[in-house]
Amino acid sequence: MPATAAAATAAVAAPARELAATGPVLATAATAMGLMSGLFFAFDVSVMPGLAAGDDRTCVTAMQNINTAITNPVFGAVFVGALAMPAVGTWLLHRSGRRAATLWTAVATVLYLAALVLTAAVNIPLNDRLAAAGDPAAITDLAAVRAAFVPTWTTANIARTVLCTAALAALTRALLVHRRPGR
Repeated sequence: MPATAAAATAAVAAPARELAATGPVLATAATAMGLMSGLFFAFDVSVMPGLAAGDDRTCVTAMQNINTAITNPVFGAVFVGALAMPAVGTWLLHRSGRRAATLWTAVATVLYLAALVLTAAVNIPLNDRLAAAGDPAAITDLAAVRAAFVPTWTTANIARTVLCTAALAALTRALLVHRRPGR
């Protein structure tokens, strides 16, 4: 009989620990998503408009340098974490029976996954083509290189901003719902 009681206590303790871990997981997910949303937003409202005011060489050079600089472990951790943490939060909430909060974290995960698909399908190939164009000092038609890059990249980035901002809103809702008992 005591073994059965211990097993029952352990069975209750495991979901309680998972539920306790859920808050920090959701907070980390929201932080990562906020950073991604903010990064994309900064390009929408400052970087790309600033580059639009410059000449072709400045635009191409700056975007090549930005694309090289952004490939770093800090960005990589946030980029991947913004997908992993909401997914983990979804799993934890689902296991604890918190359906409303599970729905919101699942929505955030799907929205960010859509942003990643867009990044892989549009932004990264454009970045690669821009890099393959070579040294801006040796490019004979900088205007054509810029024209083949900027409009599509900018439109896709605006879509990423919208997707990430919506995902952040969903994670915020999940945090609020998670705090309520039995939801």
